[in-house]
Amino acid sequence: EVVLAEAQSRILPMEDAEVSEAMRRAMKKRGVRVLTGARVASLAAGDSDVTVCIESGDAATPTREERVFDRVLVATGIAPNVEGLGLEGTAVAYERGHVVVDEWLRTGEPGLYAIGDLTGGPWLAHKANREALVCIDHIAGVAGARPLRRERIPACTYASPQVASVGLTEEAARARGIDVRVGRATFVGNGKARAIGETDGFVKTVFDRSTGALLGAHLLGPEVTEMIAMLAMALTMEATEAELLETIFPHPTLSEAVQESVEAAFAEPTPRPVA
Repeated sequence: EVVLAEAQSRILPMEDAEVSEAMRRAMKKRGVRVLTGARVASLAAGDSDVTVCIESGDAATPTREERVFDRVLVATGIAPNVEGLGLEGTAVAYERGHVVVDEWLRTGEPGLYAIGDLTGGPWLAHKANREALVCIDHIAGVAGARPLRRERIPACTYASPQVASVGLTEEAARARGIDVRVGRATFVGNGKARAIGETDGFVKTVFDRSTGALLGAHLLGPEVTEMIAMLAMALTMEATEAELLETIFPHPTLSEAVQESVEAAFAEPTPRPVA
């Protein structure tokens, strides 16, 4: 028996709302009890168990539930480790405990750069690796060096089912006033997904209606943490629906769901170039 207590109003709060809801349903299907808007008020470890008090509802008059569990896993984010680095007396600035850097990873102290988790989210290894390359190229004066584009950093959640995303969510794009087209394709009709017996999930793509530019992609399902790389590349290359619709996806593969998602976003006939 597993209980998941999430302080936010939904699990995976940084992901697209549809992905979040689909993950909640998937976890419920597996027997996981999901509590949102919940706070762990106390933990009391015994010799072989842990007593947990979970609060939910109105913070002024919360509903309390006390349960005994065999194990408790606490995952509440990170605290930046900036102490003991000798930054006292420098011009390094902080924001919510993280070192503030510019697009080239420069701090407020001339000649001092910072990369990795202490510079803020997303707290991902591949983000830190890219920051290192950007930082070194800038220090070395490499011609054509480009700054880090944080909105193009893919995120992966290694759960079951897997979750992966890159770029803007539908909500974020609409909040910016962008008129969007949204395409969705489930894995239910995907030949490879049916062959491996993993048909839960979908691919969702978000486009700018006026330009056709890909704005974001949000996936839940089998091996989507592998598939997200192609969409991150498309975003980096500033691909539009035209390039994605012209791309031939091999069959049978899970990636065909990406093609079907784009086709769903642009359901009307698309002009093809004349040779």
